[in-house]
Amino acid sequence: MPVLIARGAGVRRRRRRDPWLFQGLDVTVEAGDLVAVVGPPGSGRTTTLLALAGRFRLSAGSVEGRASLGYVPDVSGPESVFTVTEHVRERLMLLGRSRSEAARVELHGLEPDKRGQDLSPYEKQVLGLVLAELSRPSVIALDGYDDGLDTRERAALLQLITELTARGVAVVLTVREIDPSLVTTVIRLGEDPGPPPDDSDPGAVPAVTPEPDAEPESEAEPEPDTEYTFSADPEPEPELDVEPKLDAQPQPQPQPQPQPEPAAEPKPDAVPEVEPKSEAAAAPQKADGTSAEEAQR
Repeated sequence: MPVLIARGAGVRRRRRRDPWLFQGLDVTVEAGDLVAVVGPPGSGRTTTLLALAGRFRLSAGSVEGRASLGYVPDVSGPESVFTVTEHVRERLMLLGRSRSEAARVELHGLEPDKRGQDLSPYEKQVLGLVLAELSRPSVIALDGYDDGLDTRERAALLQLITELTARGVAVVLTVREIDPSLVTTVIRLGEDPGPPPDDSDPGAVPAVTPEPDAEPESEAEPEPDTEYTFSADPEPEPELDVEPKLDAQPQPQPQPQPQPEPAAEPKPDAVPEVEPKSEAAAAPQKADGTSAEEAQR
């Protein structure tokens, strides 16, 4: 019975040269299947895993079903200050179950009082499986099956995964490389030379493939740009606009010069103030004239 079905699933990336991280993914996961998403770091393994788990928005296609997340760094990692037992109790509370059930949960060799910050990569993977199984899921997704694990730890983790699949729980994991005989389905990323190398080795690829693609674009783009710049008339126009501004600036400069002239105008205003004084001097002559007439009389 299918527990997870992806039809034409795809996720876009923001780059223009290679717009798709992956696309056209069709996969059917049955109960008890073990699916491996294989590819180098940076090829989109984690995004593909989260998309299949129903935890990442698709750009195309659809995914039916939902997976419980095991250990996925930066997504579902352990709390640094919580002990293993405290992680179990917290997950039980979130699921609406009693904390007392934590005493009956199989820890697969983990120390109950060990804090998350002290767990090794292998122990984080084991704790992720323990917590994911508490929700009794039909599918569990875990990231980085071989990240930081030695050969013995990988074999021990694969044994735990095999026990889960034997109970009918499907498991989807990411890995750099794996023996195809150990899994049911392999989803391989990075086979096409284009998209995955862009993610995994961005420094080397631009020196090989993008250069021929970018050269014609750069050659075609500067030509119209230069044509627009040379054919455009607005460049001389602003120069003409600036010149009248320079002509307008000297015009106000002679205006302050006639200002001293009105300062000279008040001088004739002062002259009429002197004229009444001459009239006052003529007044006494009239006064003298009247006194003469009186003398004649």
